Amino acid sequence: MPVTAHGQIFVVNYGYGNGTGAAIGKYNLDGSTVWASLVSGLVEPYGIAVSGSDLFVTSYAGTIAEYNATSGATVNPSLVSGLSSPAGIAVSGSDLFVVNSGGGTTGAGSIGEYTLGATPGTIASSNPSLVSGLTGPSDIAVSGSDLFVTYPYGNTIGKYTTSGVTVSASLVSGLWGPEGIAVSGSDLFVVNGGGNTIGEYTTSGGTVNASLVSLLSYPWGIAVFGPDLFVVNNSNTPMGTIAEYTTSGVTVNASLVTGLVSPTDVAVVPEPASFSLVALAGLGLLARRRRSGQR
Repeated sequence: MPVTAHGQIFVVNYGYGNGTGAAIGKYNLDGSTVWASLVSGLVEPYGIAVSGSDLFVTSYAGTIAEYNATSGATVNPSLVSGLSSPAGIAVSGSDLFVVNSGGGTTGAGSIGEYTLGATPGTIASSNPSLVSGLTGPSDIAVSGSDLFVTYPYGNTIGKYTTSGVTVSASLVSGLWGPEGIAVSGSDLFVVNGGGNTIGEYTTSGGTVNASLVSLLSYPWGIAVFGPDLFVVNNSNTPMGTIAEYTTSGVTVNASLVTGLVSPTDVAVVPEPASFSLVALAGLGLLARRRRSGQR
């Protein structure tokens, strides 16, 4: 059945590797285009996270940038800089969690935490080495006080707390090139880039269905929105796509959005009607001020 909820899809186009085609696209849940190049002129964009009117994008070149999710306007192109090949990013309240892949070098990867400032485009505090000594982490999902990280080199998912404590470095093992990860309630959904599948696991590491969805075309990023999964296929012919499935593995639309250029990540959020967008922005600002001790 078609999705009846109202939401918007944001997708990262990594481009052709020389800056051409690198952009953030924005689409409706039915696949119609809102703005194919909401943000353009990017350099090696990789991971994406959206919170209210804030859009955060990692660049493999070493930065996190902040944009307005409605207009695409630049808030701060170097919100965080000096990172080591940052890949996946997740947002929880006023906190950003980002994985530094370290270029895949053994022990060079990490998870960093950055707290947003009261003023948009600023960082109040940072801990770039919340978790260190990792090897090639790719994506991250946050749920409550837990962080879940994929390791395509080790074919595992690791679990950590938001305070940096390791729960299990190999919560789930035996995967095949896991890239994107999303969490919904007590379920983890992970894409296996090497196996062209989506697997479902519990947040405690149990296997629900290792091949919930199969026959994908090098899936990379994944997002969950209500009862549906949205997955970017990085190497479709002739170009990349966004596919939609239910969380039970039923195909809704294998080609919901087409014509993408090496898509790497996707985020899906409720559609911000003008009044609710203002409310969300106000709540976000209030939360920032409270965290920083302002009134």
